[in-house]
Amino acid sequence: MEFGVDEAGKGPVLGSMFAAAVRAPRAALPAGLDDSKRLSDDRRERLADRLHDDDRVAVGLAEIPPERIDAGNMNDLTVAAHAEALAAVAESGDAGLCDAGDVDADRFAARVEARTGTDVAVDARHGADGDDDLVAAASVVAKSAREAHVAALEAEYGAVGSGYPSDPTTRAFLREHLAETGDLPACARRSWSTCEDLRAAAEQSALEEF
Repeated sequence: MEFGVDEAGKGPVLGSMFAAAVRAPRAALPAGLDDSKRLSDDRRERLADRLHDDDRVAVGLAEIPPERIDAGNMNDLTVAAHAEALAAVAESGDAGLCDAGDVDADRFAARVEARTGTDVAVDARHGADGDDDLVAAASVVAKSAREAHVAALEAEYGAVGSGYPSDPTTRAFLREHLAETGDLPACARRSWSTCEDLRAAAEQSALEEF
């Protein structure tokens, strides 16, 4: 059987990264699949629901939480996420494709294959989420999981934005949480430069007020 693997949430300063593996016959895949970044939210969620609800489609998910991100490095963690998602559904003899999470696609494929723990053949290609339906399906599932995670963070903390460092709402949330509690929220990736800069600014402000 074939599979596709992709991740979502590599770049945000808030929350977990998710990887998804989709193992299915291509005939079972719904029409309209694409890189999840090119799909509307409604279209993505409809596709994700159809993939989850189809008994012919096996979906594996891996979550890499902020504390694990802060303790590792993103290159290794992206490999781990792909391998863990794939290990949840792969069977001996399977072959498939990952969206390459490394500048060297062949190296990325070899590292994922070595960590999967199953006799599978893994290939990787840049942009595979936009030109291979199985990888696109994985992109949709991973992005859907990431968006559900962000919604849960918003239910817990209030407005957190998209979680990306460039998002003014996200930056305001982190700044205000730090000012009110003296610490960053548990959902923050503390090792990200955004968090380090905000902590440094808060410390400087405290010194100036002293």
